[in-house]
Amino acid sequence: MTKLQQLVESIQSENLKTNLPEIRVGDLIKLGISIQEGNKQRIQPFEGVVIAQHKAGANSTITVRKILQGIGVERIFPVHAPCLASIQVLRRSQVSRSKLYYLRERTGKATRLKEKFETLPSTWVQTTPQLTPSVDKKTNTKSK
Repeated sequence: MTKLQQLVESIQSENLKTNLPEIRVGDLIKLGISIQEGNKQRIQPFEGVVIAQHKAGANSTITVRKILQGIGVERIFPVHAPCLASIQVLRRSQVSRSKLYYLRERTGKATRLKEKFETLPSTWVQTTPQLTPSVDKKTNTKSK
């Protein structure tokens, strides 16, 4: 391994998230994505079914699909990205494929997956940065 590869690997290993729940294809998950609007940051939830997973260490991604107002929306999330604030597995499904791209052509009840009843992993929440300053409700001032 060259020195450049060792340097890249050491930098990537610092940014890897720990204690992530086990995410599988077919899971219904709820992600908390931190979004910056102007000078404010907030957490926006994105809930959908994992239809694909790419495992590549620090470059691992998951593809999540949901139906929003009758239109299918797919987003690809890097698992170790700093914008991902929380991951919660809501339901597991019994699937026999590694990619669920066939759900793209289906609508309504045809998109249902058979539920697998097992214990779910605990919710993962990023603990390092505080997103917004807390507001004291009594005095209505921001704490520093």
